[in-house]
Amino acid sequence: MDLRGKKAFVAGIGDDQGYAWQIAKELHEAGAEIYIGCWTPILKIFTQSWEMGKFDESRKMRNGKMFEYAGIYALDAAFDKPEDVPADIRENKRYQGAGGYTVSEVAQAVERDCGKIDILVHSLANGPEVKKPLLETSRAGYLAALSASSYSFVSMIAHFGPIMTEGGAVVSLTYIASERAIPGYGGGMSSAKAALESDTRTLAFEAGRRWGIRVNVISAGPLRSRAARAIGFIDKMINYSLANAPLQRDMEAEDVGKAARFLLSPDAAAVTGATLYVDNGMHAMGVAIDSPAFAPEAEVAESKATL
Repeated sequence: MDLRGKKAFVAGIGDDQGYAWQIAKELHEAGAEIYIGCWTPILKIFTQSWEMGKFDESRKMRNGKMFEYAGIYALDAAFDKPEDVPADIRENKRYQGAGGYTVSEVAQAVERDCGKIDILVHSLANGPEVKKPLLETSRAGYLAALSASSYSFVSMIAHFGPIMTEGGAVVSLTYIASERAIPGYGGGMSSAKAALESDTRTLAFEAGRRWGIRVNVISAGPLRSRAARAIGFIDKMINYSLANAPLQRDMEAEDVGKAARFLLSPDAAAVTGATLYVDNGMHAMGVAIDSPAFAPEAEVAESKATL
């Protein structure tokens, strides 16, 4: 999958962990030029960590070279235009000195700096009330989750689509909570992921007809990234997957990075509107085989009841 000469904008990198980092790294190893969209409040921390060498070990690629980016931009995809940013955000000290971070402004800056791009990656999600059950989630919290986690995808394609080359590709990241009840993944986040997958199909049609670009989404298994740890139950989900998935192996960021590299390459020229599961097959399971109901003593009890 040769991506030499391709330009990729990857939104959602904030450290050297997680799927966004690995996707960017895989794209770069295949030859793509990488431009990063980093959440505005942590941009300074990220660039300082990079310059201080804190990511050096993670930056090493299989070909012996180091992962490099060609440009980095402050991005808050909860806002489409400057006038959408409320006063409390504009005046927040973490936003001071970081102008031009709305989706439309970043798209304009990328076009100004590098012209057309070929690849767009959306790895953005935020639910301020994610630890709350859905029944206890406020309207504001629910809408905030959809705004940051799913509408941001619509907005990014609307603004970046016009500066993408025909034949270009877009990918985002979702989670099985879009289809199955996952207690603990609350605050409207499951709804946001369901919307993201539904929008992927509609955007594949609209963006495909309008700009000739492909739109897909990867449903990734649980990974112990810094962002996932903040939810609070990631270790339980990883253990559950290990016990019940068809493939009993840990999820690696590289698994999703390689899948994304394929979807974003010309090798996937006929693939669009798809949800690709990269989760060791967990999505295929209908029961939890580590349930007490499947324990030997339960089977014995069932046999006695039948007799």
